[in-house]
Parts: sequence; structure tokens; C-alpha cells
Amino acid sequence: QVQLVESGGGLVQAGGSLRLSCAASGRPFSTYAMGWFRQAPGKEREFVAAIGWSGLRTRYADSVKGRFTISRDNTKNTVNLQMNSLKPEDTAVYYCAQGSSGRSAYVSTDSNDYDYWGQGTQVTVSS
Repeated sequence: QVQLVESGGGLVQAGGSLRLSCAASGRPFSTYAMGWFRQAPGKEREFVAAIGWSGLRTRYADSVKGRFTISRDNTKNTVNLQMNSLKPEDTAVYYCAQGSSGRSAYVSTDSNDYDYWGQGTQVTVSS
């Protein structure tokens, strides 16, 4: 059974940084794309960043480009999201997700293409 466990959330002032991590288990980690999504109160879940199975391809939401960096370590079965220059509008629950297609050349931004999800970690950015 696939398990995804996020960590690293918390409270930070605007302009600060946080690093989220997601530890995966249950199926060959290096085979699947990984993504980060977030959901703010009263809003729909939205795409943040994704990384292909090999780590060579990444995609970002326009709202986080230049501030967030996604990375993965296939030897440790982890995916990370380094978040810099945080803004109050980044406040949300952040979810780690694993792609549904192994060794896919396409890195999706669509949540429907991810079939396993973590429980989420809260990120709060104060102004």
C-alpha cells in the first residue's frame, strides 16, 4: 500500500522560507512523477509543482515560479519543495501526490493524474 507522509509545514512571516518534504513508500518511487498541490480555505485544490520520475523535468504554477523549487531523491524516496519569498497568499494545506503512470514522459499539472495523496501539511504565512 502506498503511503505519502508530508512534513515541514509551519508558521512563517512573509518573505521567509520553508522546506516541505514527502516520504513515500509502497511502490517503486523512482518510477513515478511526484507533485505538490495546495488548498486554501474556501478554495479548490490547486497545482503547485511537479517533477518527473527521473527528476529531469519539472513544472510550476505561475504563482510560484522563481520562488519555489521541487526536487527529489530517488535513493531516499523523498520529494521536497523549497519555498522562498513566501507570501500570505501561499497560506494553505500542502499535499504531496504520486503520479498514476510509471515512467511517463509527461509531467502533469492535473490532480486527476495523481492517484495517491498524503494527508497534507499546513503552511501559514503571516503578513
